[in-house]
Amino acid sequence: MFENLTNKLEGIFNKLKRAPSLNEAQVETGLKEIRQALLAADVALPVVKKFIEDIKPKAIGQEIIRSTSPGQMLVKIVYDQLVEVLGGKTEEINLKTVPPASILLVGLQGSGKTTTAVKLAKNLEKNLNKKILLVSLDIYRPAAQEQLKVLCEKNSLNVLPIIKDQVPLDIAQRALNAANLAGTDVIIFDTAGRTQIDLSMMSEIKNIKDAVKPVETMLVADSLTGQIAVNLASEFDKAVNLTSIILTRVDGDGRGGAALSMKQTTGKPIKFLGVGEKIADLESFHPDRLANRILGMGDIVSLVEKASQDLDEEKIKLTEEKIKKGNFTFDDYLLQLRQMKKMGGMEGVLSLLPGVGKVKEQMQNANIDEKLLSVNEAIILSMTKKERENPDIISGSRRKRISLGSGTDVQMINKLLKQFKMMSKMMKKMSKGGNPQNGMPPELFNQLK
Repeated sequence: MFENLTNKLEGIFNKLKRAPSLNEAQVETGLKEIRQALLAADVALPVVKKFIEDIKPKAIGQEIIRSTSPGQMLVKIVYDQLVEVLGGKTEEINLKTVPPASILLVGLQGSGKTTTAVKLAKNLEKNLNKKILLVSLDIYRPAAQEQLKVLCEKNSLNVLPIIKDQVPLDIAQRALNAANLAGTDVIIFDTAGRTQIDLSMMSEIKNIKDAVKPVETMLVADSLTGQIAVNLASEFDKAVNLTSIILTRVDGDGRGGAALSMKQTTGKPIKFLGVGEKIADLESFHPDRLANRILGMGDIVSLVEKASQDLDEEKIKLTEEKIKKGNFTFDDYLLQLRQMKKMGGMEGVLSLLPGVGKVKEQMQNANIDEKLLSVNEAIILSMTKKERENPDIISGSRRKRISLGSGTDVQMINKLLKQFKMMSKMMKKMSKGGNPQNGMPPELFNQLK
């Protein structure tokens, strides 16, 4: 996430931190480089100009010049201003109304509205214990309504049944009636998108909005489109008065221009970030945490929250008990691999740790492949129950069979068996003092220790 901007800013600050003291000329040069980094990240020019104007008086003031750590002081000034640009404080989704609360999702075709509708529903169901009804108002794109239906069924969510040839306003009214009868807390309306903004689309959204009276009119915008997404937000806001924004595909955005420009340009807060393809990959937006990530400081709070949501504490405790008794098996190891994959794999965890740029570089230099977790899982699943419980019986012929079953080679089997033996010995040795990895597979633990 925003790797290009993070790397540039880290480079600028590293130079300034090494200087025992800073004079005005050095600070001016640093600010100029920060300005160039933000522009290269596709941050809107007015936003960049205001950003530099706001931090310049503090950066060249006596406070920083006389500081014992001027480089660190400058980082703190930039951090505070980044938080301000990103919105200042976390703004929760507004559901303050008599149920059912209506949420209207709008945006262009291809921005990920339908998938985001399902992600948002799952998020509200899990975190706020809400009963959700999803409704597709897209009668124009082929199979759009069917797409939402399939996604909802796959994720055990309620969706309004499809009735052919109904117009969006009639569908919306039917949804309101159904929600009232079923005691639904929240209705999420997935509106039709277009390849570009047009008057008929805006007129239809206005009419739907008047009918359903949403507490939230949320724009779903693609982060990768940068300033196009920001301009789009301004256009939608003029036409239908947005309340907030959801940015999608943020995990693939190396620049961050849309996120950094959106609040200052539109005045509307970002409330969620789409950070992956899985239904669980929707994060609440926290300006302070994102500022930390942009400056390469990591996001430990989000990592702890993610771990508490994704990891099965009961299974981890059971594994730890088995380790203490010296009974660690490949089934236990498989559990660890799956827990790591739940958290987004090595990259998902490392992206929230400080100095992520350096860690990723080390992983690349060491030729550590993210796919290794899945490869090891395939190998273990190709073993028999007896082989998982007692790896010592895995002879040459068994290794050949396992390699054929997992689509790997015998060398990979040997490598995993060796790794497993080393891990078992280490865990038995450390069992009295607890598991040193806290349930992490060695692929990750070796990178962090």
